[in-house]
Amino acid sequence: MEVAKFIASRLAGLLIVLLIASMIVYASLYLTPGGPLSFLIGSRTATPEQVAAIVKEYRLDDPFFIRYFSWLGDVLRGDLGMSLVYREPVSSLVFPRLATTGVLVGYATALIVIAGVSTGLVSTFRGRRAAGTVNVFNVLALSTPAFVVGVLLIILFSVQLGWFPVHGAGDGLLDRLWHLTLPAIAVALASIAYLSRITHAATSKELRSEHVETALGRGIPRRLVVSRHVLRNALMPIVTATGLTAASLIAASVVVENLFALDGVGSLLVRAIMQHDYSVVQAVVLLIVAAFTVINLIVDLAYAWIDPRVSLGGKS
Repeated sequence: MEVAKFIASRLAGLLIVLLIASMIVYASLYLTPGGPLSFLIGSRTATPEQVAAIVKEYRLDDPFFIRYFSWLGDVLRGDLGMSLVYREPVSSLVFPRLATTGVLVGYATALIVIAGVSTGLVSTFRGRRAAGTVNVFNVLALSTPAFVVGVLLIILFSVQLGWFPVHGAGDGLLDRLWHLTLPAIAVALASIAYLSRITHAATSKELRSEHVETALGRGIPRRLVVSRHVLRNALMPIVTATGLTAASLIAASVVVENLFALDGVGSLLVRAIMQHDYSVVQAVVLLIVAAFTVINLIVDLAYAWIDPRVSLGGKS
């Protein structure tokens, strides 16, 4: 019951966040120079008849909240509007591209968790030389932009060695993973370094804690102490960093998708912004906000699984 109440409260919070975000996204149309009419007309020259038709089609003469709630009602029914550029439903443009972005983000998240936690543990338990090597890698990875990493990966592994394709998302799971390997590494490298530092800091702090020193002093094997006390207690900040990183990858994948010519949600968002296709922009931004909130919900549920002292109801 406690878990059900927690999930229900989080889902209610999710709806509130999405409602506020949708209002901000919809209102951003009115912050453009000239208002929504100039945004819809764009750079083309429109006759008075065309302007009147646009005003009638998008009900621009209605009050703002009437237009907003009308648009929100269509969204709740699954109607994300029509694309001004492609002249087709936005849902038919966005949903087919979710697979590419979803696999890319999931692949990158797996690389971040495996490599980030592993290098963080190496820097903690393998001595100063290993810690220095990992620290140099972390500094380089954090200071190199994703598009620079992507260009270097393309030159080395695609052009020079020919191991991976330069563009495209592939067909089928294995072929798609092969095509998305370089993009996943490019978007994940900085986050690997970040999670490595978080892991190193968390495990180093636990190693210096009194209960760990007491357990080691009583003769309990170091391997057992590390697995049961150090790693278990260090999971909280690691899970938090992983959740925030996975959510941020959705936005970070925009640059990488354009670099590797991946037809994902990120590249669609960039094209929609450049072409003033505001219906597509609204839909993609709402999806990103929803993904952020859902990932945060998963992280909160993971807290209670990791540490029984954490109460989902907030009482402990």
